[in-house]
Amino acid sequence: MRHKKHSFKIGKSGAHRKAMLANMLTSLFEHGRIKTTVVKAKELRRWADKMITCGKIGDLHNRRKAIAVVRDIEAVRTIFDEIAPKFKDRNGGYTRIVRLNTRKGDGAELCFIELVEEEIKSKAPKAKAEEAPAEEPKVEETVEAPAETEEAPAEEAKAEETPADAEEAPAEETKAEDKKED
Repeated sequence: MRHKKHSFKIGKSGAHRKAMLANMLTSLFEHGRIKTTVVKAKELRRWADKMITCGKIGDLHNRRKAIAVVRDIEAVRTIFDEIAPKFKDRNGGYTRIVRLNTRKGDGAELCFIELVEEEIKSKAPKAKAEEAPAEEPKVEETVEAPAETEEAPAEEAKAEETPADAEEAPAEETKAEDKKED
């Protein structure tokens, strides 16, 4: 019986299919998006999701499993160091298939298969950012605070001039007191 032996045959022998998928996985992880046929993309999606899951676990055993499938150490390093950490909070669905037109020569359905970016979580902070304009006056207040500090040195300069005036003031006061006495 063939229980759990699902595979798209893609019209290729087993060795050819494995080599082709390894090359496609390497290209997908290098570029983030590749153009291929829908049937190849569906099979590639299964393997890409498995490799990213191995990358999320991140131990030596899973790294060796990924190297056995992908066969390119640099691509595996990219999976484990760059791609998998981006998906640490996501439980599957790391790739997306976007269908295109049909190929002119043989009529095969074409598509892009690409890694999903975490835009869903970035939309929620944008909604909070719309509420942020109420906080903008606080930002302006902080901008005004340095302006006041610029005026403070001018006040210090006036304070420095005051002692000089103070020396003259007592002289004037003494003259005023002399006039009062006369």
